[in-house]
Amino acid sequence: MRPASLAIPFLFGLACDLASAVRLNIHGRPRARPTSELARRAGIVGTSSVSDVGDVEYTTDITLGGKKFTVQIDTGSSDLWVVGDVPNAQNTGKSAKVTYAVGEVEGSIMTAALDFTGNTVSDQAYISVSASQENPDGSGLIGLGPNTGSQVSEAIGTSAGDAVLDRIFKQNTSTPNYITVLLGRVDDPSESPTGDITVGEIIPGYEAITPQPLLNVSVLSSQNSVNQHWQILLDADGIVGPAGNNVIDQYNVQTAVSSTSNKKQLTVVLDTGYSLPQVPSAVAEAFYKDIPGSQLVSRQEVSGNIWQLPCDKEVNVTFKFGGKSFPIHPLDANIDLNLTDSRGNHVCFGAFQPMSSQSDATYDAIFGMAFLRNVYTYINFGDFVEGSTDKTKEPYVQLLSTTNNSADAHSDFVKVRGNSPWTPEGASLGDRIRAHLKLVIGLSVAAGLLIVGGIVACCVTRRRKGPRAPFFQMGQTYQPLHEPAPEAYNMHSVGYQSGYQPSYSNPWDARY
Repeated sequence: MRPASLAIPFLFGLACDLASAVRLNIHGRPRARPTSELARRAGIVGTSSVSDVGDVEYTTDITLGGKKFTVQIDTGSSDLWVVGDVPNAQNTGKSAKVTYAVGEVEGSIMTAALDFTGNTVSDQAYISVSASQENPDGSGLIGLGPNTGSQVSEAIGTSAGDAVLDRIFKQNTSTPNYITVLLGRVDDPSESPTGDITVGEIIPGYEAITPQPLLNVSVLSSQNSVNQHWQILLDADGIVGPAGNNVIDQYNVQTAVSSTSNKKQLTVVLDTGYSLPQVPSAVAEAFYKDIPGSQLVSRQEVSGNIWQLPCDKEVNVTFKFGGKSFPIHPLDANIDLNLTDSRGNHVCFGAFQPMSSQSDATYDAIFGMAFLRNVYTYINFGDFVEGSTDKTKEPYVQLLSTTNNSADAHSDFVKVRGNSPWTPEGASLGDRIRAHLKLVIGLSVAAGLLIVGGIVACCVTRRRKGPRAPFFQMGQTYQPLHEPAPEAYNMHSVGYQSGYQPSYSNPWDARY
């Protein structure tokens, strides 16, 4: 069976003249799950699963056969499946299975009229899944990845089994071949946990995505084409650690993808199906090892190694694509899973989880929700659409940073977690001042008050005693101070893989 693809509810947007394009709201919510295991959607082999503690899923509504289903959006996989009966559905006589690290979905391949983002497909193929405790009636998943990863398409064997977006793009030629996704942060005091997904439309207010650099999608060789995902190259200096250091150079991080000419450029898969992004071990170490109280642990709730951190330690890291910087909100770099350590103390975790080393891989890192909540993402399918002509553009991605105000991000973190400043190793003077900002402000205010107090006291004393000539200025007297002292201002500043496969293991897959 052909492996399914990865998951990712982040997505794409570019500016063009739009026709009949509609956007849908995305709803982000903590996942309530009856089991203790968090399974991943189809995609990467080898990582591991994590408990559902603190898990988040992003869903939207579609109609199939006139019936509403609330489905998780997943650009890392390519198939549509729903739970429950669909009115007027037709049975194709075929079946398909999508396997996850923990669990799987399987069922008959049916066809029915689909409405998604205002686009209608009269006979969309989907997998009909029986209801269970984990998959209640009315739920499902819509895969928005490349059609090469579709198991339904392989089972049908003709274009009638193509993935949803392929069907939309081919029948509605006026709709540009791209989608966009904007994800909200559930625990952000200044941001809604909702978001938007669009097909062929830019979200109003985010038109600045248009001039952003075009990041070419890394196209796999024909023998690996079934594992094709939305993967792009990180800049050679594209990982900035908490101390402002170049992590790639300092830790000699190199790509494991043999086809990449510049060994300092990592191939990154964009996948909102992963709550915890996967990065090389050296990168995770660079982010978290110097934090007081941090330690690399292995826990029952989180399969695989992960950095355990005090919840009030703010971590600031940045990634670069196409020469543009994408800062990560500190609430996404140090994530709260509502867990305690062996002593019962509340602890948090480094969201960028170390992945096992690999050789001759197809990618180096998986950037999941914790990265994608910090960007507005646009993906152009280009000639990934089945049946496209040679004149169609190659697929590409554009990213627009949505976490640009470090002061606001710091304020958000303090409101949610408090703050116990720490000094990253090798930090500059500016970094050290920022790390101890509260102390610096307090001392500055105290010093200012002392100075003002001294000036006032001096004025009062001189007014009482009258002008007096200092011993070194005989014959000359001081003039009384008639102007008030200047005010003191309180200045604020505020697991792994050898290619995408139907089952994969790393913590925090959005699917389960």
